[in-house]
Amino acid sequence: MNTELSKNQATASFRFSLSLFALLSAFVVLVVMNARASGLIEAATAMLVTSAVAAGVAFVLVSVFDTKRTAMIVLGAMGLVLGLFAGGVGMAIAGAILSVLIAHFVFWIHYRHYRDGLPNYLSSNEILWHYTYLIICAVIFVFLIAPILVIIPLSFNVEPYFTFTEKMLAFDPDGYSARWYDLLLTFGMLEPDAPRDMSWWADAWANANWINAAKNSIIIGFFATILATTLGTIAALGLSRSEMPYRRAIMAILISPMIVPIIIVATGLFFFYSKVGIHTWGIPYFGVVLAHATLGIPFVIITVTATLVGFDHSLTRAAASLGADPVATFRRVQMPLILPGVVSGALFAFVTSFDEVVVVLFVGALDEQTIPRQMWNGIREQISPAILSVATILVVISILLLTTVELLRRRSERLRGVTPH
Repeated sequence: MNTELSKNQATASFRFSLSLFALLSAFVVLVVMNARASGLIEAATAMLVTSAVAAGVAFVLVSVFDTKRTAMIVLGAMGLVLGLFAGGVGMAIAGAILSVLIAHFVFWIHYRHYRDGLPNYLSSNEILWHYTYLIICAVIFVFLIAPILVIIPLSFNVEPYFTFTEKMLAFDPDGYSARWYDLLLTFGMLEPDAPRDMSWWADAWANANWINAAKNSIIIGFFATILATTLGTIAALGLSRSEMPYRRAIMAILISPMIVPIIIVATGLFFFYSKVGIHTWGIPYFGVVLAHATLGIPFVIITVTATLVGFDHSLTRAAASLGADPVATFRRVQMPLILPGVVSGALFAFVTSFDEVVVVLFVGALDEQTIPRQMWNGIREQISPAILSVATILVVISILLLTTVELLRRRSERLRGVTPH
């Protein structure tokens, strides 16, 4: 009886695995054929053939191989060889990766490993919804991250194009170059072809457009961050006190720059600066620094306020009872505990300033070219893959800053006695 039941379960598992794999393969082919605008008969034929082949491959994998690892190695080697004959190194790598994923998926479905880690009481519909939810999240993530991943290899294109060349797709070293990163140093120099000695670097530092834009962005971002962090922290400390009147209204006003469309903020600042004549004061970057500090203050207020939510105000009262004045209490009691939130807000304020272009276009002087403004000018005046190089560098900087923010968040939670998730 048990043997017959096991055979029936194995047969049902075979049917489910082969049917699911065939349907998924047919769906993939349908998407591809639709993208190619193929005819109905051609698409139907391709779907039937692919479904049959996919079901056959799945049947062979679970029938011949006892372990998933062996199946993945063998099928990966076959995909590597077929890809190598079909289109070179690039196709070989893609074929190997795809084959390994197919073998893993077949065994994962057939032996019901998709139930691993899930409660035993979940029904089939609940398990289906669980993985449907994960697929939706993965699709959204890929949709958001794909443009970022595309520009990174394109920044190493040896050709002045914004598309992948045949050499790049074949992973030919001749199809890749760092020429656009080198252009960031030489564009705008007086003598870019001179020997790269100290005078060459002095020329690059003084005249290269992208280097000047980077210097301006760092200077503006630094002072805007200092101003936004100071004012935002003071505002957050005041808003965290229960006796503060009209807290919600004040909070709404202070964070409004991150809610109001940036074009409206830029237009308002333009007319305000024109009325007061701020560019006649002779202070470099002053208008842009004030504008970027205005945009950065909401981020500082939000992060510091979130840190102060778990702050024990009895500590400040204890410090006052021991004779500490408000400045000493803030410096030695409050600041160490809210420091991760302050630094996180400062990083967000710096990124906001470093990445902002609309306000700079409205209120920046002609010589106040920041990196985003230089990128805007490059797109408008001359299309060059050097923009992709700058974008890649900005992506790396953003990743490093976000990693720092996450580490600071975890440190803040540990200081407040909250277990990081």
